[in-house]
Amino acid sequence: MQENVTKIAVPCHFGLEAVLKRELSDLGFDRVATEDGRVLFDGGIAEAALANVHLRSAERVMIECARFRAETYDELFEGIRAVPWEKWIPRNGRFWVRKASSIRSRLFSPSDIQSIVKKAMVEELKGRYRISWFPEDGPSYQFRVQIRNDEVSVCLDTSGESLHKRGYRVSPVIAPISETLAAGLLMLTPWKRGRILVDPCCGSGTFLIEAAWMAKRRAPGLTRPFLMETWENLGGERAVRMEKERAQSLILPSAESDLQGYDIDPRAAAFSRDNAKAAGVGGDIHFQARALADFSHPKHYGFLVSNPPYGERLENEKTLPELFRTFGRVYESLGDWSMYLISAYEDTELYVGKKAAKNRKIYNGMIETRFYQYPGPKPPKRPAGTEEASDGAAQEGRDAGYGQRG
Repeated sequence: MQENVTKIAVPCHFGLEAVLKRELSDLGFDRVATEDGRVLFDGGIAEAALANVHLRSAERVMIECARFRAETYDELFEGIRAVPWEKWIPRNGRFWVRKASSIRSRLFSPSDIQSIVKKAMVEELKGRYRISWFPEDGPSYQFRVQIRNDEVSVCLDTSGESLHKRGYRVSPVIAPISETLAAGLLMLTPWKRGRILVDPCCGSGTFLIEAAWMAKRRAPGLTRPFLMETWENLGGERAVRMEKERAQSLILPSAESDLQGYDIDPRAAAFSRDNAKAAGVGGDIHFQARALADFSHPKHYGFLVSNPPYGERLENEKTLPELFRTFGRVYESLGDWSMYLISAYEDTELYVGKKAAKNRKIYNGMIETRFYQYPGPKPPKRPAGTEEASDGAAQEGRDAGYGQRG
Protein backbone atom coordinates (compact mmCIF):
# COMPACT_ATOMS: atom_id res chain seq x y z
CA MET A 1 0.00 0.00 0.00
CA GLN A 2 1.15 3.52 -0.78
CA GLU A 3 -0.19 6.28 1.46
CA ASN A 4 -0.45 9.68 -0.24
CA VAL A 5 -1.05 12.46 2.29
CA THR A 6 -2.64 15.47 0.66
CA LYS A 7 -5.80 17.55 0.77
CA ILE A 8 -9.18 15.87 0.70
CA ALA A 9 -12.03 17.88 -0.81
CA VAL A 10 -15.59 17.12 0.24
CA PRO A 11 -18.42 18.90 -1.63
CA CYS A 12 -21.82 19.47 -0.06
CA HIS A 13 -25.04 21.39 -0.68
CA PHE A 14 -24.47 25.14 -0.74
CA GLY A 15 -25.40 26.36 2.71
CA LEU A 16 -24.29 23.23 4.58
CA GLU A 17 -20.54 23.95 4.67
CA ALA A 18 -20.60 24.71 8.40
CA VAL A 19 -22.50 21.50 9.14
CA LEU A 20 -19.99 19.43 7.20
CA LYS A 21 -17.07 21.20 8.86
CA ARG A 22 -18.54 20.35 12.26
CA GLU A 23 -18.95 16.71 11.23
CA LEU A 24 -15.28 16.54 10.26
CA SER A 25 -14.20 18.26 13.46
CA ASP A 26 -16.26 15.77 15.46
CA LEU A 27 -14.49 12.93 13.65
CA GLY A 28 -11.17 14.31 14.84
CA PHE A 29 -9.90 16.51 12.00
CA ASP A 30 -8.48 19.73 13.40
CA ARG A 31 -7.35 21.59 10.24
CA VAL A 32 -10.55 21.97 8.27
CA ALA A 33 -11.10 24.77 5.74
CA THR A 34 -14.27 25.77 3.92
CA GLU A 35 -14.85 27.02 0.39
CA ASP A 36 -18.18 27.68 -1.33
CA GLY A 37 -19.85 24.31 -1.65
CA ARG A 38 -17.05 22.20 -0.20
CA VAL A 39 -14.78 21.56 2.78
CA LEU A 40 -11.08 20.58 2.70
CA PHE A 41 -8.87 18.79 5.22
CA ASP A 42 -5.57 16.91 5.31
CA GLY A 43 -5.51 13.17 4.77
CA GLY A 44 -4.92 10.17 2.55
CA ILE A 45 -6.58 6.86 1.76
CA ALA A 46 -7.45 5.96 5.37
CA GLU A 47 -9.03 9.36 5.97
CA ALA A 48 -10.95 9.16 2.69
CA ALA A 49 -12.38 5.81 3.81
CA LEU A 50 -13.42 7.25 7.17
CA ALA A 51 -15.12 10.21 5.49
CA ASN A 52 -16.95 8.05 2.94
CA VAL A 53 -18.33 5.72 5.59
CA HIS A 54 -19.28 8.25 8.29
CA LEU A 55 -20.14 11.65 6.80
CA ARG A 56 -23.87 12.35 6.57
CA SER A 57 -24.01 15.72 4.80
CA ALA A 58 -21.23 15.17 2.20
CA GLU A 59 -21.95 14.57 -1.48
CA ARG A 60 -18.67 12.76 -2.26
CA VAL A 61 -15.07 12.47 -1.04
CA MET A 62 -12.23 13.45 -3.37
CA ILE A 63 -8.46 13.41 -3.00
CA GLU A 64 -6.92 16.62 -4.35
CA CYS A 65 -4.01 15.53 -6.55
CA ALA A 66 -3.01 18.94 -7.90
CA ARG A 67 -3.61 22.65 -7.35
CA PHE A 68 -2.00 25.41 -9.45
CA ARG A 69 -2.82 28.57 -11.38
CA ALA A 70 -3.56 28.53 -15.11
CA GLU A 71 -4.75 31.38 -17.30
CA THR A 72 -4.10 29.69 -20.67
CA TYR A 73 -4.60 26.18 -22.00
CA ASP A 74 -0.81 25.83 -22.34
CA GLU A 75 -0.43 26.57 -18.64
CA LEU A 76 -3.18 24.08 -17.87
CA PHE A 77 -1.45 21.38 -19.95
CA GLU A 78 1.96 21.99 -18.39
CA GLY A 79 0.54 22.17 -14.88
CA ILE A 80 -1.16 18.79 -15.28
CA ARG A 81 1.87 17.24 -16.95
CA ALA A 82 4.05 18.27 -13.98
CA VAL A 83 2.03 16.06 -11.60
CA PRO A 84 3.38 12.51 -10.93
CA TRP A 85 0.16 10.72 -11.89
CA GLU A 86 1.75 7.28 -11.41
CA LYS A 87 1.27 7.89 -7.66
CA TRP A 88 -2.43 7.39 -8.29
CA ILE A 89 -2.96 5.59 -11.61
CA PRO A 90 -1.45 2.13 -12.26
CA ARG A 91 -0.23 1.05 -15.70
CA ASN A 92 -3.56 -0.62 -16.55
CA GLY A 93 -5.79 1.94 -14.84
CA ARG A 94 -8.87 3.22 -16.65
CA PHE A 95 -8.91 6.98 -16.11
CA TRP A 96 -10.88 9.96 -17.38
CA VAL A 97 -12.07 13.43 -16.40
CA ARG A 98 -15.68 12.95 -15.44
CA LYS A 99 -16.54 16.59 -14.87
CA ALA A 100 -14.97 20.03 -15.29
CA SER A 101 -16.30 23.36 -14.07
CA SER A 102 -15.07 26.94 -14.27
CA ILE A 103 -16.04 29.95 -12.15
CA ARG A 104 -14.73 33.46 -12.77
CA SER A 105 -11.77 32.14 -14.80
CA ARG A 106 -10.22 32.75 -18.19
CA LEU A 107 -10.52 29.06 -19.08
CA PHE A 108 -14.25 28.44 -19.28
CA SER A 109 -15.02 25.57 -21.69
CA PRO A 110 -15.66 22.36 -19.70
CA SER A 111 -15.18 20.09 -22.72
CA ASP A 112 -11.85 21.71 -23.65
CA ILE A 113 -10.67 21.52 -20.04
CA GLN A 114 -11.57 17.83 -19.85
CA SER A 115 -9.79 17.05 -23.13
CA ILE A 116 -6.58 18.92 -22.28
CA VAL A 117 -6.33 17.48 -18.76
CA LYS A 118 -6.73 13.91 -20.02
CA LYS A 119 -4.17 14.48 -22.79
CA ALA A 120 -1.63 15.93 -20.34
CA MET A 121 -2.15 13.02 -17.93
CA VAL A 122 -1.52 10.54 -20.76
CA GLU A 123 1.64 12.35 -21.81
CA GLU A 124 3.05 12.30 -18.26
CA LEU A 125 2.23 8.60 -17.78
CA LYS A 126 3.76 7.65 -21.13
CA GLY A 127 7.13 8.88 -19.91
CA ARG A 128 6.81 7.28 -16.48
CA TYR A 129 5.68 3.85 -17.70
CA ARG A 130 7.67 4.02 -20.97
CA ILE A 131 4.68 2.96 -23.05
CA SER A 132 2.81 4.70 -25.85
CA TRP A 133 -0.57 2.99 -25.44
CA PHE A 134 -2.58 2.29 -22.32
CA PRO A 135 -4.87 -0.77 -22.20
CA GLU A 136 -7.13 0.86 -19.56
CA ASP A 137 -8.57 -2.53 -18.64
CA GLY A 138 -7.96 -2.21 -14.89
CA PRO A 139 -9.78 -0.39 -12.08
CA SER A 140 -11.41 2.99 -12.71
CA TYR A 141 -10.01 6.33 -11.62
CA GLN A 142 -12.32 9.25 -12.31
CA PHE A 143 -11.20 12.84 -11.88
CA ARG A 144 -13.00 16.14 -11.43
CA VAL A 145 -11.49 19.50 -12.34
CA GLN A 146 -12.60 22.78 -10.85
CA ILE A 147 -11.15 26.13 -11.93
CA ARG A 148 -12.05 29.04 -9.68
CA ASN A 149 -10.47 32.48 -10.12
CA ASP A 150 -7.89 30.86 -12.42
CA GLU A 151 -6.82 28.39 -9.74
CA VAL A 152 -7.02 24.77 -10.91
CA SER A 153 -7.96 21.95 -8.54
CA VAL A 154 -7.79 18.36 -9.85
CA CYS A 155 -9.41 15.75 -7.62
CA LEU A 156 -9.63 11.97 -7.68
CA ASP A 157 -13.15 10.83 -6.79
CA THR A 158 -13.01 8.08 -4.14
CA SER A 159 -16.79 7.66 -3.75
CA GLY A 160 -18.08 6.74 -7.20
CA GLU A 161 -21.82 7.18 -6.90
CA SER A 162 -22.88 10.22 -4.91
CA LEU A 163 -22.99 9.67 -1.16
CA HIS A 164 -26.68 10.56 -1.06
CA LYS A 165 -27.30 7.10 -2.50
CA ARG A 166 -27.44 5.29 0.82
CA GLY A 167 -29.18 2.26 -0.69
CA TYR A 168 -32.46 2.31 1.25
CA ARG A 169 -34.69 4.23 -1.15
CA VAL A 170 -36.49 1.26 -2.71
CA SER A 171 -39.87 3.00 -3.06
CA PRO A 172 -39.32 6.68 -3.92
CA VAL A 173 -42.06 9.24 -4.33
CA ILE A 174 -42.00 12.27 -6.61
CA ALA A 175 -39.46 14.97 -5.72
CA PRO A 176 -38.04 13.53 -2.49
CA ILE A 177 -35.47 15.45 -0.50
CA SER A 178 -31.98 14.00 -0.88
CA GLU A 179 -30.59 11.93 1.96
CA THR A 180 -27.54 14.17 2.45
CA LEU A 181 -29.64 17.35 2.53
CA ALA A 182 -32.11 15.82 4.99
CA ALA A 183 -29.29 14.76 7.29
CA GLY A 184 -27.60 18.16 7.04
CA LEU A 185 -30.82 20.01 7.88
CA LEU A 186 -31.44 17.77 10.89
CA MET A 187 -27.96 18.63 12.13
CA LEU A 188 -28.92 22.32 11.96
CA THR A 189 -31.59 21.66 14.59
CA PRO A 190 -31.14 20.81 18.29
CA TRP A 191 -32.89 17.45 17.81
CA LYS A 192 -31.04 14.44 19.19
CA ARG A 193 -31.54 10.86 20.26
CA GLY A 194 -34.35 10.51 22.79
CA ARG A 195 -36.36 13.51 21.52
CA ILE A 196 -39.66 13.42 19.59
CA LEU A 197 -39.43 13.99 15.83
CA VAL A 198 -42.42 14.17 13.50
CA ASP A 199 -42.59 14.80 9.75
CA PRO A 200 -46.26 15.44 8.88
CA CYS A 201 -45.54 15.48 5.10
CA CYS A 202 -43.10 12.58 5.15
CA GLY A 203 -43.03 11.75 1.41
CA SER A 204 -40.50 8.90 1.21
CA GLY A 205 -39.56 9.07 4.90
CA THR A 206 -36.07 10.49 4.40
CA PHE A 207 -35.93 12.85 7.41
CA LEU A 208 -37.07 10.11 9.77
CA ILE A 209 -34.82 7.40 8.35
CA GLU A 210 -31.79 9.68 8.60
CA ALA A 211 -32.81 10.58 12.18
CA ALA A 212 -33.13 6.90 13.10
CA TRP A 213 -29.65 6.21 11.71
CA MET A 214 -28.27 9.12 13.74
CA ALA A 215 -29.99 7.89 16.90
CA LYS A 216 -28.65 4.36 16.38
CA ARG A 217 -25.18 5.71 15.44
CA ARG A 218 -25.47 3.82 12.19
CA ALA A 219 -22.93 5.10 9.64
CA PRO A 220 -24.60 6.15 6.35
CA GLY A 221 -21.99 4.46 4.15
CA LEU A 222 -21.91 1.16 6.01
CA THR A 223 -23.39 -1.11 3.34
CA ARG A 224 -22.81 0.75 0.08
CA PRO A 225 -19.79 0.32 -2.22
CA PHE A 226 -17.16 2.97 -2.94
CA LEU A 227 -14.99 3.34 -6.03
CA MET A 228 -11.84 3.42 -3.90
CA GLU A 229 -12.46 -0.19 -2.86
CA THR A 230 -11.25 -1.29 -6.30
CA TRP A 231 -7.86 0.45 -5.95
CA GLU A 232 -5.42 -2.31 -5.04
CA ASN A 233 -2.42 -0.04 -5.72
CA LEU A 234 -3.59 2.43 -3.05
CA GLY A 235 -4.92 -0.01 -0.46
CA GLY A 236 -8.47 1.25 -0.85
CA GLU A 237 -10.26 -2.04 -0.22
CA ARG A 238 -8.47 -2.65 3.08
CA ALA A 239 -9.03 0.92 4.29
CA VAL A 240 -12.78 0.79 3.61
CA ARG A 241 -13.16 -2.70 5.08
CA MET A 242 -11.47 -1.65 8.32
CA GLU A 243 -13.62 1.48 8.56
CA LYS A 244 -16.83 -0.44 7.95
CA GLU A 245 -15.91 -3.01 10.60
CA ARG A 246 -15.32 -0.20 13.09
CA ALA A 247 -18.60 1.48 12.10
CA GLN A 248 -20.52 -1.77 12.56
CA SER A 249 -19.29 -2.04 16.13
CA LEU A 250 -20.80 1.37 17.01
CA ILE A 251 -24.43 0.61 16.11
CA LEU A 252 -26.95 0.72 18.96
CA PRO A 253 -29.81 -1.82 18.98
CA SER A 254 -32.59 0.80 19.10
CA ALA A 255 -33.13 4.45 18.21
CA GLU A 256 -34.81 5.03 21.61
CA SER A 257 -36.70 7.94 20.07
CA ASP A 258 -40.32 8.78 19.22
CA LEU A 259 -40.13 9.03 15.41
CA GLN A 260 -43.38 9.50 13.47
CA GLY A 261 -44.16 10.14 9.82
CA TYR A 262 -47.51 11.10 8.31
CA ASP A 263 -48.70 11.87 4.80
CA ILE A 264 -52.11 12.58 3.34
CA ASP A 265 -51.28 10.12 0.53
CA PRO A 266 -51.54 6.49 1.76
CA ARG A 267 -49.06 5.43 -0.93
CA ALA A 268 -46.42 7.78 0.50
CA ALA A 269 -46.88 6.29 3.96
CA ALA A 270 -46.52 2.79 2.48
CA PHE A 271 -43.43 3.79 0.48
CA SER A 272 -41.89 5.27 3.62
CA ARG A 273 -42.41 1.98 5.47
CA ASP A 274 -40.70 0.11 2.63
CA ASN A 275 -37.73 2.49 2.71
CA ALA A 276 -37.42 2.33 6.49
CA LYS A 277 -37.48 -1.45 6.39
CA ALA A 278 -34.74 -1.44 3.71
CA ALA A 279 -32.71 0.89 5.96
CA GLY A 280 -33.02 -1.50 8.89
CA VAL A 281 -35.11 0.93 10.97
CA GLY A 282 -38.62 -0.27 10.18
CA GLY A 283 -39.26 -0.98 13.86
CA ASP A 284 -37.99 2.43 14.97
CA ILE A 285 -40.42 4.67 13.04
CA HIS A 286 -44.22 4.83 12.95
CA PHE A 287 -45.74 5.78 9.57
CA GLN A 288 -49.42 6.47 8.96
CA ALA A 289 -51.69 8.08 6.37
CA ARG A 290 -53.04 11.26 7.99
CA ALA A 291 -53.74 14.82 6.92
CA LEU A 292 -51.57 17.59 8.34
CA ALA A 293 -54.64 19.31 9.80
CA ASP A 294 -55.43 16.21 11.90
CA PHE A 295 -52.04 16.01 13.58
CA SER A 296 -51.73 16.36 17.35
CA HIS A 297 -49.41 14.94 20.00
CA PRO A 298 -49.88 14.69 23.78
CA LYS A 299 -46.20 15.03 24.70
CA HIS A 300 -44.06 18.15 25.04
CA TYR A 301 -40.87 19.56 23.48
CA GLY A 302 -41.09 17.70 20.19
CA PHE A 303 -39.87 18.68 16.74
CA LEU A 304 -41.79 19.14 13.49
CA VAL A 305 -39.33 18.87 10.59
CA SER A 306 -40.62 18.74 7.02
CA ASN A 307 -40.04 19.33 3.32
CA PRO A 308 -43.58 20.30 2.27
CA PRO A 309 -44.51 20.83 -1.38
CA TYR A 310 -43.62 24.33 -2.53
CA GLY A 311 -44.84 25.03 -6.01
CA GLU A 312 -41.80 24.56 -8.24
CA ARG A 313 -42.17 20.79 -8.16
CA LEU A 314 -45.57 19.49 -7.10
CA GLU A 315 -48.22 21.87 -5.94
CA ASN A 316 -50.33 24.43 -7.68
CA GLU A 317 -49.46 27.70 -5.96
CA LYS A 318 -53.15 28.26 -5.21
CA THR A 319 -53.01 25.47 -2.61
CA LEU A 320 -49.87 26.70 -0.87
CA PRO A 321 -51.34 29.48 1.31
CA GLU A 322 -53.72 27.04 3.02
CA LEU A 323 -50.97 24.42 3.39
CA PHE A 324 -48.72 26.81 5.27
CA ARG A 325 -51.63 28.27 7.26
CA THR A 326 -52.24 24.71 8.43
CA PHE A 327 -48.62 24.33 9.44
CA GLY A 328 -48.98 27.52 11.45
CA ARG A 329 -52.15 26.32 13.21
CA VAL A 330 -50.66 22.91 14.01
CA TYR A 331 -47.46 24.46 15.33
CA GLU A 332 -49.40 26.91 17.48
CA SER A 333 -51.51 24.07 18.95
CA LEU A 334 -48.40 22.13 20.00
CA GLY A 335 -47.30 24.89 22.37
CA ASP A 336 -43.70 24.14 23.34
CA TRP A 337 -42.64 22.30 20.18
CA SER A 338 -40.06 23.43 17.61
CA MET A 339 -40.71 23.58 13.85
CA TYR A 340 -38.24 23.50 10.93
CA LEU A 341 -39.40 23.77 7.30
CA ILE A 342 -37.45 23.83 4.04
CA SER A 343 -39.34 25.75 1.37
CA ALA A 344 -38.84 27.71 -1.83
CA TYR A 345 -42.23 29.38 -1.38
CA GLU A 346 -41.48 33.05 -0.78
CA ASP A 347 -44.60 33.61 1.34
CA THR A 348 -43.93 30.76 3.77
CA GLU A 349 -43.61 33.02 6.85
CA LEU A 350 -46.60 35.12 5.81
CA TYR A 351 -48.98 32.16 5.79
CA VAL A 352 -47.42 30.31 8.73
CA GLY A 353 -48.34 33.51 10.55
CA LYS A 354 -45.07 33.92 12.37
CA LYS A 355 -41.63 35.16 11.43
CA ALA A 356 -38.95 32.49 11.76
CA ALA A 357 -36.19 33.03 14.32
CA LYS A 358 -33.77 32.25 11.48
CA ASN A 359 -34.06 31.41 7.81
CA ARG A 360 -31.03 29.96 6.09
CA LYS A 361 -30.46 29.91 2.35
CA ILE A 362 -30.02 26.30 1.14
CA TYR A 363 -29.86 25.01 -2.43
CA ASN A 364 -32.00 21.91 -2.99
CA GLY A 365 -30.55 20.84 -6.32
CA MET A 366 -30.89 23.93 -8.51
CA ILE A 367 -33.75 25.36 -6.44
CA GLU A 368 -32.95 28.15 -3.99
CA THR A 369 -34.81 27.41 -0.77
CA ARG A 370 -34.93 28.70 2.79
CA PHE A 371 -34.72 26.63 5.94
CA TYR A 372 -37.21 28.28 8.30
CA GLN A 373 -36.33 27.71 11.95
CA TYR A 374 -38.89 28.08 14.75
CA PRO A 375 -37.11 26.81 17.87
CA GLY A 376 -39.25 26.15 20.91
CA PRO A 377 -38.20 26.33 24.56
CA LYS A 378 -35.62 23.90 25.89
CA PRO A 379 -36.98 21.03 28.01
CA PRO A 380 -36.13 20.96 31.72
CA LYS A 381 -32.80 19.35 32.51
CA ARG A 382 -32.97 15.73 33.53
CA PRO A 383 -31.48 14.51 36.78
CA ALA A 384 -27.79 13.58 36.66
CA GLY A 385 -27.23 10.17 35.12
CA THR A 386 -30.41 10.20 33.00
CA GLU A 387 -29.32 12.57 30.21
CA GLU A 388 -30.19 11.37 26.71
CA ALA A 389 -27.33 9.76 24.87
CA SER A 390 -25.74 12.01 22.27
CA ASP A 391 -25.81 11.04 18.64
CA GLY A 392 -24.15 11.57 15.30
CA ALA A 393 -20.60 11.88 14.10
CA ALA A 394 -19.27 13.27 17.40
CA GLN A 395 -20.26 10.17 19.36
CA GLU A 396 -19.06 7.92 16.54
CA GLY A 397 -15.68 9.61 16.63
CA ARG A 398 -15.34 9.43 20.41
CA ASP A 399 -16.39 5.79 20.63
CA ALA A 400 -14.08 4.76 17.79
CA GLY A 401 -11.18 6.60 19.40
CA TYR A 402 -10.31 8.58 16.31
CA GLY A 403 -8.60 11.40 18.19
CA GLN A 404 -7.25 14.48 16.49
CA ARG A 405 -6.21 14.22 12.86
CA GLY A 406 -4.78 16.63 10.35
